[in-house]
Amino acid sequence: QVQLVESGGGLVQAGGSLRVSCAASGRTFSDYAFGWFRQAPGKEREFVSAIGWSGSTTDYADSVKGRFTISRDNAKNTVYLQMNSLKPEDTAVYYCAGKYTGRYYTTLRNLRYDYWGQGTQVTVSS
Repeated sequence: QVQLVESGGGLVQAGGSLRVSCAASGRTFSDYAFGWFRQAPGKEREFVSAIGWSGSTTDYADSVKGRFTISRDNAKNTVYLQMNSLKPEDTAVYYCAGKYTGRYYTTLRNLRYDYWGQGTQVTVSS
């Protein structure tokens, strides 16, 4: 019911900033929770951040707390991940994921997201 397309990835120097976007289309957007995950070569996919249906509830992996900010604009059907103070270890393909939750609060990082984008490459040079 929801299709996701990531954009905004690229090459950035360590300490720099980048914002990736996730554009969603489908029957429902506002009642979905969205998460950002990343996968580096040779490593497993890991949770980065997530945001609830209202935008008021967010969650972050410890490795990105204080550096990354997730947000959503329901009017534009878009989810954002603002990444500041980037480190080489942030280099990965970043994926957007969605899960219908209804207008309820839940544990965002533990959701079994079932809608996924194709990913956008983020490369941080040292």
